[in-house]
Amino acid sequence: MFSYQIKNKELATSLKFVAKVRVLKNAYLLIFILLTSSMFSKKLKEGTYRGVLILNEENNIELPFNFDIKYKGKKPTIIIKNADERIIVDEIIIKGDSVIFKMPVFDTEFKTVFVGDNLEGIWINYYKTTNNKLKFKAVYGETNRFAFVPGKANPCFEGKWETTFSPNTKDSSKAIGVFHHVEQTDYVTGTFLTETGDYRYLEGMKSGNKLFLSCFDGSHAFLFTAELVDGKINGTFYSGASWQEPWTAIQNPDFKLKSADEITFLKNKDAVINFSFPDLNKKTVTLSDKKFANKPVIIQVMGSWCPNCMDESAYLAGVYKQYKNDGLEIIALAFEKSSDFEVSKGRLLRLKKKLNMDYDILVTQQTGKEKAGEVLSALNKISAFPTTLFLNKQHQVIKIHTGFSGPATGNDYEVFKQNTESLIKQLLKE
Repeated sequence: MFSYQIKNKELATSLKFVAKVRVLKNAYLLIFILLTSSMFSKKLKEGTYRGVLILNEENNIELPFNFDIKYKGKKPTIIIKNADERIIVDEIIIKGDSVIFKMPVFDTEFKTVFVGDNLEGIWINYYKTTNNKLKFKAVYGETNRFAFVPGKANPCFEGKWETTFSPNTKDSSKAIGVFHHVEQTDYVTGTFLTETGDYRYLEGMKSGNKLFLSCFDGSHAFLFTAELVDGKINGTFYSGASWQEPWTAIQNPDFKLKSADEITFLKNKDAVINFSFPDLNKKTVTLSDKKFANKPVIIQVMGSWCPNCMDESAYLAGVYKQYKNDGLEIIALAFEKSSDFEVSKGRLLRLKKKLNMDYDILVTQQTGKEKAGEVLSALNKISAFPTTLFLNKQHQVIKIHTGFSGPATGNDYEVFKQNTESLIKQLLKE
């Protein structure tokens, strides 16, 4: 009996030892797998790629754009190109065959895998809750944005075009198409100006009498196709996977849109603007705070999801840096896609960091133009993001500007900057 108990104890000890060995072997194996997967992760090949978002697989509707891969030491950077715009993407994770990269301002990202030197995967737009993924592929070494061979130069799309989106419908709207043939070639850049902003940097080409333009900036996924017949353009505009509409245009250098300074106005000229919202540190800020007393204030109605707001925020960040010591203050009222404070804060901090926005950003925890109109109930309406109010030292509204025509609009942007900074100097002197 005693001998049997001894043997059982020896057996139990042996089994425990075997179990420990197995645990250690499994742990070492796991560490080995992790280390080797990291050691043998593939490397993005340096050079130019042609990226494509699949807007409609059934109808073969593809939105192309180009990007470069460059290295600084061992770290890769993705540079997305839209005409004169360069978007630097540096949040890149490579594990094994997987490549994940997040856009620098907007809450969107790519999840891809290596296929040889190429990439395949999806683009995810986290501002949307449905229909928020598009298939993506990128081919190394392809430098043409659109897969056409440039023909004999004939700059037939050059100039300013009176444009109508969704013609002959209740949703019809006017715009100005501005197109430029690069060095009189078939390569074309341009944009559309509307009463509430612009379509940012578009790039593409003509092929015969057809025009192809696209833009991808992390939020916008725009594709324009068109054909010129007898002096008139007929085309289709695609935005992401869920929107498309017809558009027409005729060349008209004299066509003008309604002034962006006349769309939004005070219902009562003596009305007072007031609000109370937390900043990114949850400190409540109001226009009546001592900080703003006897100072001109710019109020920016915006959202981190809005590309035109991004352009305006980049501009206002520079304006604030230049004039804050003279007494100028700027307050951004953020209307995000989420009413959750922490979610909104994270997105706004991202925008603030990338654009060096040192002025106050308040989280309204409300969404949409209708809610923005309720917050600023003294106004007739908020019809676009951004909408910008210019207040004098007594906090009387001097001017309200709807939308924002950014640097892609060329001369219009330069005129806006001159007028804005002239007004700021005037408000600071009064």
